[in-house]
Amino acid sequence: MASHGDGQAGARRRRAVLFDVDGTLVDSAYIHTVAWWQAFRQQGHDVPMASIHRCVGMGGARLVDSLLPSGRDKSADEVILASHAALFAASWPLLRPLGGAKELLAQCHAGGLAVALASSARKQDLQATRKALGADAFIHAATSADDATASKPAPDILVAALEAVGVEAANAVYVGDAVWDMKAAAALDIPAVGLSCGGTSAAELRDAGAAEVYEGPGDLLANLHAGAIGRLLSLESRV
Repeated sequence: MASHGDGQAGARRRRAVLFDVDGTLVDSAYIHTVAWWQAFRQQGHDVPMASIHRCVGMGGARLVDSLLPSGRDKSADEVILASHAALFAASWPLLRPLGGAKELLAQCHAGGLAVALASSARKQDLQATRKALGADAFIHAATSADDATASKPAPDILVAALEAVGVEAANAVYVGDAVWDMKAAAALDIPAVGLSCGGTSAAELRDAGAAEVYEGPGDLLANLHAGAIGRLLSLESRV
């Protein structure tokens, strides 16, 4: 089930900003990469880190299926998923928010927008990244892999986040750091804002559908009123 933040009714908010978390608000994309690399090696799969990093942002099962041969014995897939979960959990104390992340959420919240997290992470991992972020006062709802049948690039998690705050896709913007985030937003015709702080280049994010790209949350915050989120804030201020 989607979790809620400050308890304010999403239906009262006409417009929303949805945020990916790993690599977008919290500096965890490469921690995930190393955890997957170790989990694969434990089962005898030598998968290059660069290949893994390009798939971070998908759900775990989709990532494993994308990186391992299609004709393999899939009986060990659940073991790989469990190993990654344990390895990433061991790194929870290392998680840190990216510069400007909390302030970005606070500014969107103060401007009257619903703020929702839309992550492909497991519920437990999302709880850990939320703790590291320390911005629950500015978050109206959060959805994880538990709230969707299909993971990114399918748009299911974004749909769940929109439903959680009671906002239509036409009145939302999505912020993410991965190609899969851009594709998920495109499936719903939601303007996508790309952040390159997760390790994906601005060119790749634009090719995947990003309407605008910034270096990280702080850069987006500094230019907040110049882009898609600024347009939502402007519309909100007229009501």
